[in-house]
Formats: sequence, C-alpha cells, structure tokens
Amino acid sequence: MASISDIGIDLGTSQILIYMKGKGIILREPTVVAIDRDSRDILAFGDEAKRMIGRTPGNILAIRPLREGAISDYELVSFMLKGFVLKAIGKHMFARPRAILALPTAINEMEKRSLISTMFDAGMRRTQLLNRSLAAALGAGLPMDEAYGTMIVDISAGVTDIAVLSFGKVIVSDCAKAGGDRFDDAIIRHLRRKHNLLIGERTAEELKINIGSAIPRSEQLYMEVTGRNLITGLPKTMRITSDDITEAIDEPLQQLIESIHGVLEHTPAELAADIFEYGILLSGGGAEMFGLCEAIADALKVPCSCAEDPQTNVVMGCGRALENLHDLGQYLDDGRKRLMR
Repeated sequence: MASISDIGIDLGTSQILIYMKGKGIILREPTVVAIDRDSRDILAFGDEAKRMIGRTPGNILAIRPLREGAISDYELVSFMLKGFVLKAIGKHMFARPRAILALPTAINEMEKRSLISTMFDAGMRRTQLLNRSLAAALGAGLPMDEAYGTMIVDISAGVTDIAVLSFGKVIVSDCAKAGGDRFDDAIIRHLRRKHNLLIGERTAEELKINIGSAIPRSEQLYMEVTGRNLITGLPKTMRITSDDITEAIDEPLQQLIESIHGVLEHTPAELAADIFEYGILLSGGGAEMFGLCEAIADALKVPCSCAEDPQTNVVMGCGRALENLHDLGQYLDDGRKRLMR
C-alpha cells in the first residue's frame, strides 16, 4: 500500500490550496460549486465549476459558498472540502493522514467543529487548525519567537486579516471587509457609472490583475473589455485604462488603509515602534496589486513590503508546521478538543 503523507490546507474565500508533506503544493483550485437551481444537485466544483460562471443555462448556478470570509452555504462548503481532499489524497481505507487547516477568520466555532468532522469523514485521522495570520507569517519566513512586533496584512478575496505578532502570539488583530472582492465590485460600479458599461465579476477581476494599480502609473496601460451597453442593451467593446482602475478602487483602498491604521492605533507603544522600524508585510493574492505597498506606506508613513509569492504564504505556513511539528506544533489548535465540546 502506498504511504499517504500529511496535508496542509488553505481554505480561502476564492481558492483552496493543499500542501502535501514532502511534495509541496499539490492542488490549487477555485472554491466554486455549480448546482442545479431547481433540484439543488451538485454538478461540479473547482476548476470545472468556475468555467461555468456566466456561461450556464438559467437552471445551473455557479456560486462561491464562502463570501467575505464566512460560510454562506455550509452544505456546499462541506461537500467541496471533502471533494478536494479526496481529489488530493485519493480514497485509502487504512492510511489516514493528519491535516493542518487554515480557515477564513469569520468562520464561527460551530462551523469549525463541523468542518473538522468533515475532514474526518474525508479520511483524516486528526485535523488541527492554524490561525491564518500565523500561517501567513510562517509561510513568509517571519521569525516567530523573537520579542519584537511584526505586522502582517493578509489580503484575500473575501476579507483582509491584519495582525500584530510578537513571540508567536497574535497581540492585536482585525478582520476588515476590504478584500479583493470589494475591489472587483468597485470596478464594476465605476464602469457602469462612468461608461454605462456592465461587466461581470470575471472581467472585473481580469482588469484588476492585468492593469490594476493603487497609484497612478508612470506609463498608462490599456485593456479591451466587452460588456453590455446599458443605454442600447447591446454588446460593447471598450478600451479601459489603468487610471480608470486606480480611480475605481480608491474607496476600498482607503477602507483598507483605515483598517490597518486602526490596528496600529490599538498596538502597544513598544510593538508599534518596532513596526515603524521594520515595516508592514503584505500577504495574500491581493498583495500583488501594483503600487499597493507604496500607497499604504505613503498614507501611514510606515515602510511596507510584499512577501515573496504571497498567494501561497498561508498554505506554505501550514506546510512548514507539518514538516516541523516538534518546533511549530505549539501554534496549532487541536481540533479533537473542539469536537468534544
């Protein structure tokens, strides 16, 4: 019988990543489920379901059951999580691996216990939870056992987790709603208001990724997009500039900066002084937006940098804990205790 290695899971609002001990990241798929609107039958999940967004008949609905860091449909999340785990490790009757799971911050205690139970049904012998901010810090390679303050800002699709860490503990934290989805929504609203052009979520995300910028670019970028003209009702192709996107995302950007400022205000003075010296580290997929570090640094007068490969920081933190349980096991929350409550 082939040996099955332990896994680390980053269950995010927009995508799931699975790390296998000794192998690295083995799965990366969107957290999208396609269902029949009438019967509620699940038709597909992951990459296959995402390809259906905006291209399905009226009776087929492609949705993300995690929104703004919380579960909007527990049944779909449970099915999806179990499906991804079985896809990653296969079905094995006897070899039951261990799992370390990083969940969105807004998931409540009852949902955490239920998801741990789902992991057991999927073949895990034991599931432990790892705080997302600690996981991101581990994955980014931040020192965890030193007596000075570090701030990590993990910008995911649904929410942004902001935390000040010291000695491997979360000292001050906040969960802000200004995640990547808010930036996409702002782009959709802006183009509708300014150009009478209606675009979908996928197009807004492509604009954000390809030409999005938190500050005006020295060299303008352009992208052709097709949407629906709200005046004529007909399809329309328009050239969108990077300045359009900078203008569109200003409101959620200011909300993000205000949330970071609020955490700094509640940070003990000595730790705040450390942060002003060493700076803020950005993690998560949203951290890759052009000019975001500069915009935050300019507004808060604090150095700001982006982690290397920020999208994988959380799952790599779970992986580091798996590979070195002896030293890093202290950061894990034992799921078996939750099931006994």
